[in-house]
Amino acid sequence: MNLPHQDLSHIMEHTRDLWEDLRGARLFITGGTGFFGHWLVESFLYANQQLDLKASASILSREPDSAKRAFPNLLADPAITIHTGDVRNFEYPRGEFSHIIHAATHTSTKLNKENSLSVLDTIVEGTRRTLEFAVKCKSKKFLFTSSGAIYGKQPSEMTHISEEYAGAPDSLEPTTVYGNGKRAAELLCSLYSQQFDIHTTIARCFAFVGPHLPLDVHFAIGNFIRDTLNGGPIIIKGDGTAYRSYLYTADLTIWLWTILLRGESGRAYNVGSEKSLTITEIAYTVAQAASPMPAVKVLGEKNPSKAVERYIPSTQRAKAELKLMQTIELADAIQRTFRFLNSNN
Repeated sequence: MNLPHQDLSHIMEHTRDLWEDLRGARLFITGGTGFFGHWLVESFLYANQQLDLKASASILSREPDSAKRAFPNLLADPAITIHTGDVRNFEYPRGEFSHIIHAATHTSTKLNKENSLSVLDTIVEGTRRTLEFAVKCKSKKFLFTSSGAIYGKQPSEMTHISEEYAGAPDSLEPTTVYGNGKRAAELLCSLYSQQFDIHTTIARCFAFVGPHLPLDVHFAIGNFIRDTLNGGPIIIKGDGTAYRSYLYTADLTIWLWTILLRGESGRAYNVGSEKSLTITEIAYTVAQAASPMPAVKVLGEKNPSKAVERYIPSTQRAKAELKLMQTIELADAIQRTFRFLNSNN
């Protein structure tokens, strides 16, 4: 299931000036067969071929056979090699790697509840292991994909949360293991940057939509797309009043490459869309992309006394420092996602 040429050429159009930094480079990517990783790897291969960069990438995977079955075309490229191992304790591949992207993470809320220690170990020990490898292999630049979860619950009166916000998840609440783990991993990046002079940048990622988005986990828009593909109705389990925003994955990919190659060392950048909609509005936006349009059912009842719930980034830092912006609107993003899914069924 290769990504659409339209998206790959869009990424190239907005990153062409970056790729010269990777000419002859050797990359190491954790999480390379995940949602983010698939876009990073395929866009890398596209640029590598288009610009004859003569670069290569090694992808860490716990289950190489599964990865090869899932992405046969991607992993057949001679510029890609699979390195088998768990992010927490993988054996270091030989030689030097100029750039490292650490994108391995858990996305399962079920695992967060049932095995929180495993989630914490994967985030924290995995980040430390990857940073130790960065020191050993003399990496020039290191990108860590963090999360907006590091801010904890967004205050209801705050429409957009910025990098300067000093809030945090409750450290005594086990359900916040993901956010607290990402905070600890960010600190590790800062410490290794200072002690070993590694150029580290952090992408605090919010919510996204696009090809390869898991449709059966806790991502609301993925569930809505799944419901639509199944003929509807689209089910909203809550009251639909919470605010969310979604960035298309082609834009996400542009942002991640830019943060890796142009971001300031020791700096964190929010990654996402500033255009907020209620969950109900998002459900109807998904529904309107289908024909016939499925019904939308809201199961929860509105409580007028409940504080407004938001998860919306401010991306002013990325705009001001890196000239990044959202280029694909949500309705178009959803249409592109449906076309991809329908063409691969």
